[in-house]
Amino acid sequence: MIGLIGGTGVYDPKMLKNAEEKEIETPFGKPSDSITVGELNGRKIAFLPRHGSKHSIPPHKINFRANIWALKELGCERVLATCACGSLKKELKPGTIVFPDQFIDWGKEVTTFYDEGKVYHVWMADPFCKEMRKELIETAKKLKLDFHEKGTYLRISGPQFSTRAASKMYSQSADLIGMTGVPEAILCREKEMCFSIIATITDYDVCLGSFTQFKDIKKTMKQNLDNTKKLIEEVVPLIPEKRECECSNSLEGAEA
Repeated sequence: MIGLIGGTGVYDPKMLKNAEEKEIETPFGKPSDSITVGELNGRKIAFLPRHGSKHSIPPHKINFRANIWALKELGCERVLATCACGSLKKELKPGTIVFPDQFIDWGKEVTTFYDEGKVYHVWMADPFCKEMRKELIETAKKLKLDFHEKGTYLRISGPQFSTRAASKMYSQSADLIGMTGVPEAILCREKEMCFSIIATITDYDVCLGSFTQFKDIKKTMKQNLDNTKKLIEEVVPLIPEKRECECSNSLEGAEA
């Protein structure tokens, strides 16, 4: 099964056939919402709206551990997440899709499943699944989308946007900025699940110009939505069922 995490603006489980809602209890509390399990182009999908179906959960209140634990409990081995992001580079224009290959975490909290009992230090040198990124890149080429096949995603906790000084600093080492993708990447690696992001650029961050109000960002999100859905529909049946990536054995040799 493939987990699909719908980010800001992506709340449409209607794309799934034979859909059934699942309420999952976890040791970490409740996930953001019920999880819709169904089929998309011949593959079984578990869809979870990251911020809740009504976008009622701000980034810093998302129960990331419950979300990833629930997807694992349902049998997901791979997770594909959509993330709305700001651009830290002029060449990453609003409307562009990016498939990050690296991240930097400027979040304010520690993210792990292993903060008591057994301790694991998981390998994170290449944090996004190479197999999934390969299929995303090839599919984006086929669809002739405006995309970049790599980039460094910098995560802040939010819910506030950056100051001009912080944005300028971030732009020296990263390409795009968001609030949600990194905890998911870390937790999926700790559960030996593959993880990749479809990052859609909504605006230029303040290091590149004037501040963009959220009402204007939402307009760009709507414009990005069609391309995101097309990409998901096309790439899902192409993702290999047999995993030959390093994600599947990330706990090997990691126990302290």
